[in-house]
Amino acid sequence: MLYMGKSYKSDNENEDDSFLKMHGRKLYQYAIEKVPQTIKECLEKSNIHLSEIKKALIHQANGKMDDVILKRLFNLYDIVDVPKDIMPMTIEWLGNSSVATIPTLLDLILKDKLKPHKINKGDTLVFASVGAGMNINALVYKM
Repeated sequence: MLYMGKSYKSDNENEDDSFLKMHGRKLYQYAIEKVPQTIKECLEKSNIHLSEIKKALIHQANGKMDDVILKRLFNLYDIVDVPKDIMPMTIEWLGNSSVATIPTLLDLILKDKLKPHKINKGDTLVFASVGAGMNINALVYKM
């Protein structure tokens, strides 16, 4: 899904330059299929049901993709209605901040700078990411 290739810019001065490229549609399909399943496996290994999760902090490379990931995760549990405020989003104003997305989300919420989101002692959170190398990670954390 990832490969190195020449620039699409016709005026690129160095023909030897190589750029990271991706097959976007395949990557999107991979993420929306694999991330929800990885989160579910993480929850099962932790003996935690999705209904116990107060917040899902997910890496934000694409807001629409994250919405689909969350919807598919809830579908794995036969839950039709996704809670409105379970997944805070910052991509609209911070962009794709790569590996900083999840700690930034957590910090903003804990400092009460991402209203209406709140995290309280005892809340159970799930963190998930998928990186350009197609590595998927999920973690459950109880505050």
